[in-house]
Amino acid sequence: MFLTITTTGTPERPATDLGYLLHKHPGKAQAFSTSHGTAHVLYPEADDRRCTAALLLEVDPVALVRKGKGKGRGGAPDAALAQYVNDRPYAASSLLAVALSSVFSSAVKGVCNARPELPGQTRPLRVEVPALPARGGPGLVAELFEPLGWTVTAEPVPLDAEFPEWGDSRYVHLVLESDALTLAEALRHLYVLLPVLDDAKHYWVAPDEVDKLLRAGEGWLPGHPQQRLITSRYLTRRWSLTRAATERLELVRLAETDDSEVEDIDNAVAEETETEEKPTPLAVQRREAIVTALRRSGAARVLDLGCGQGQLVQALLKDPVFTEIVGVDVSMRALTIASRRLKLDRMGERQASRVTLFQGSLAYTDARLKGYDAAVLSEVIEHLDLPRLPALEYAVFGSARPRTVLVTTPNVEYNVRWESLPAGHVRHGDHRFEWTRAEFRAWADAVAARHGYGVEFVPVGADDPEVGPPTQMAVFTMTTPKEAKAA
Repeated sequence: MFLTITTTGTPERPATDLGYLLHKHPGKAQAFSTSHGTAHVLYPEADDRRCTAALLLEVDPVALVRKGKGKGRGGAPDAALAQYVNDRPYAASSLLAVALSSVFSSAVKGVCNARPELPGQTRPLRVEVPALPARGGPGLVAELFEPLGWTVTAEPVPLDAEFPEWGDSRYVHLVLESDALTLAEALRHLYVLLPVLDDAKHYWVAPDEVDKLLRAGEGWLPGHPQQRLITSRYLTRRWSLTRAATERLELVRLAETDDSEVEDIDNAVAEETETEEKPTPLAVQRREAIVTALRRSGAARVLDLGCGQGQLVQALLKDPVFTEIVGVDVSMRALTIASRRLKLDRMGERQASRVTLFQGSLAYTDARLKGYDAAVLSEVIEHLDLPRLPALEYAVFGSARPRTVLVTTPNVEYNVRWESLPAGHVRHGDHRFEWTRAEFRAWADAVAARHGYGVEFVPVGADDPEVGPPTQMAVFTMTTPKEAKAA
């Protein structure tokens, strides 16, 4: 397997800076042992104007078979001959990608201790791979690399140059050129897309491959038009791993859409508290009040919007009157904990058919939320910035339009009764606001008027004669006959 990386330079920015970036001296030919053979790094040319680094991987097919426990590439017992007679020593594949990340690990990470200013600089780059398997043909090669800023030349390799009538092989001679990328970006593109084009990996794909994919794809994979194909092929079409990667990429996309960090969105549950929480008496009372209101409304199909760790979903599952319960949250960490709490992997088929968990943002309309009897927003709205509330309002009341909507939120007037809460502080560090009873009523009345709902208010917890209850709940009921019938 052979790959070259070429750059050009000037006396002020010599091309031999490539040696610093790759951490390999241009004046030496070096060999490195890898898990599947020996990788050689050498420089066919190296001066201020032009510098080329070559990576040559000598694969040991016998060692590869032994490491694979004799099962061959496809794992089939009749693939014995293919274990030894194949394209692995000659065509770029996942083995070359592994060697690339191993031999040039510092360059892939964008680290250069000797010249720390170099990794962040873009430079003219030309990558050449003489023999690259391309399942999907030259067209797919272009679809994968061009959105990343590469000029792509993918020439099909004929099966036999002396017999052109035999047609082309599945291999291409690939040349990539760009002057707008850093070397680290280029190497990460190659690390992911070489095995994607081969559509195979020559080693066991473990769950940690998801983390490898997300690290190498940071900054470019979430928005790539072929993201689904890349993710599926890179993870050898393992459904569980592909789903995990897709969910995490969707979280990145949501963060980019909101112009925020992933940690700011995926913050429903702190990492250090991913355990069964001990519900406070108020939390129990809140769930009981919600379940009572849902029963009174006659709802059978219920949405728990912002379901968090799934406590309310768990409570609803205990009552057979609720035939379908859907938990929605933007935080994958919260949904994972909810799944563990509900023991979805061990739940009986009939019970499991009643519950669904999926990721979603309440700041956007979502067709999956339409057609339900009731929706619950329990301790959710106070986690949004006030300018985002109209978007949530329209997504729930304007687009999804359940017949009944329950909204609970803290009553800030009651905070003076919490001895452990310093004066002027909100109850949770992520609360963007906490409303008085008058403020909550004004908001709820306006929402109801705009969207054809009636609203009543229910105290949750001890109703203090001076400051009211600790939690306030609004029960919205659709009142427009035509729209109620349509819903």
